[in-house]
Amino acid sequence: MTGMTLRHRLTAGLLAASCMMPAAAQAQDDASMEARIARLEALVETLVERLDTQETRTSGQQAELQAQTEAVLVETQALQQEQAQLATQVAAVTEEQERDGFSIGNTQFTLGGYVKLDAISQRTSGGQVGSGSIVRDFLIPGAIPVGGTASGWDTDFSARQTRLNMRTSTDVGLENPVGTFVEVDFMVTSGGDERISNSYTPRMRQAYMTYGDWLLGQTWSTFQNVGALPESMDFVGTTPGTVFERQPMIRYTSGGLQIAAEQPETTVTTSSGGRVLAGDDTLPDMVIRYNHGGDWGSLTAAGIVRSLNVADDDFGMGDDSAFGYGLSLSGRIRVGERDDLRFMGTAGDGLGRYIGLNIVNDAAVNINGELDPIFTYSGFAAFRHFWADDLRSTIAGSYFKADNPVMLTGNQVTDESWNAFVNLVWSPASRFDVGIEYMYAERMLENGLSGDLQKVQVSSRLSF
Repeated sequence: MTGMTLRHRLTAGLLAASCMMPAAAQAQDDASMEARIARLEALVETLVERLDTQETRTSGQQAELQAQTEAVLVETQALQQEQAQLATQVAAVTEEQERDGFSIGNTQFTLGGYVKLDAISQRTSGGQVGSGSIVRDFLIPGAIPVGGTASGWDTDFSARQTRLNMRTSTDVGLENPVGTFVEVDFMVTSGGDERISNSYTPRMRQAYMTYGDWLLGQTWSTFQNVGALPESMDFVGTTPGTVFERQPMIRYTSGGLQIAAEQPETTVTTSSGGRVLAGDDTLPDMVIRYNHGGDWGSLTAAGIVRSLNVADDDFGMGDDSAFGYGLSLSGRIRVGERDDLRFMGTAGDGLGRYIGLNIVNDAAVNINGELDPIFTYSGFAAFRHFWADDLRSTIAGSYFKADNPVMLTGNQVTDESWNAFVNLVWSPASRFDVGIEYMYAERMLENGLSGDLQKVQVSSRLSF
């Protein structure tokens, strides 16, 4: 090995390590690395001088010089590898920061949501659904028309499901940061009609704060397992068999265990089949839930207890309260590499407003003003299959049954409801979905009358 070759190798290695220094300096304190580079520079200068005069050295001295040179090269290469690793870490951190949002002061902001367009064509066998009705936006089992003249196929386009959210994390100088989450969409709100503007008022979906194991604010009920819901073009999908509720709460989480005190509200059915919101609740709905998961999927078990209440000012027949309760088991089980089975089963007394968008009420009231909780049971099952990496389908069905005290509620209230759907979803790019879905749903009253709804829906959604 000639002196010129060694000189080139030493100089090139040292230069590469030095050039990488600015990027690595962003990742951590590099005082030790700077010291190592300075020491290597001094060694290289000495070795280069000795290489220039090595022809006067003995063979033993030249061998010693060669060994020292190789040692410097080894340390230089090690330094290069460390600097390369640091540069990779810096790039990863930078990419994550860009993806996660931006910072103002001590607060990190992250924006998210999606834009969705729905094209829906539906018909109902038991009566016409009016233009602008929310029943034309998504399935509401308790509002399927019954007993009227069948409608034709009515078509609507809507972007109302478009959703925006903002998440923050603020360092307040405590052990944990304080987080917040606020989300809005444009469903079930007033606004412009389909003649001109199609403008709709934003509504608050979720708004809560978190600190450590605590959540305070409005979000999905702890009694509901959102992770078990199947993929559907419809807003909910398996609505008759689904626990579905968002409300204010205080929730504590420890591992898989969750305990929550949530917004109480008693919905009462009168003898005419009407609905009264008493607003006389004194105790929160209490929920306890346990989540368990693994590579195979996840399971959730949840229980709820409620105090249902009415007062003399509601019916003029005195005050009364009743005990409500419910149990729900739900989950998502992996089938093969990518497919999955999702399910939910729920039963209880006085659960009315928690099931299927309040298909029936929590309780009925008798002539003495006493509450009789209504027992219900419901559930759904859904299977999702991937035909290819960018193509998948879900087939699902759900069912609801109420044990109405007909002597109190009358026979015009919902006794049963069920639905089924199948869809095909194509994802031509990351976070971009295009899907088509067919749904059939039916509602039966206590008097035996029924009505059905058929719907074809095409949707496109871009998430961000």
